[in-house]
Amino acid sequence: MPIAKLGAVVLDCPDPRALAGFYAELLGGTIVDEDDWFDLRLPDGPTLAFQAAPGHVPPKWPAPDASQQFHLDVTVPDLDAAEREVLALGAKPLDTEDRARSFRVYADPAGHPFCLCTS
Repeated sequence: MPIAKLGAVVLDCPDPRALAGFYAELLGGTIVDEDDWFDLRLPDGPTLAFQAAPGHVPPKWPAPDASQQFHLDVTVPDLDAAEREVLALGAKPLDTEDRARSFRVYADPAGHPFCLCTS
């Protein structure tokens, strides 16, 4: 029997409103504004939350000498179509050259790495 249930995954960032908007475009859901904290309530999953972090320093990719801490894997039906859309939203490519793989790595506008993956 588990001790707890996952309530939210929280990302530190310089602009929580903007980053919540990026992920709402990517994943859907409803944004709930709580001042310097924004919840993105996903229709079929846990809450993704964003909190203001003055002096935020994004993780490095790849960085064998520095941990990325964690990253999000999001599943899409078409990598090429999803790539065009996330780049238009402000994502930056980090590791996208190998087009034969089932995933590609990007950074969100605050620098957090995430992967577009096919199922």
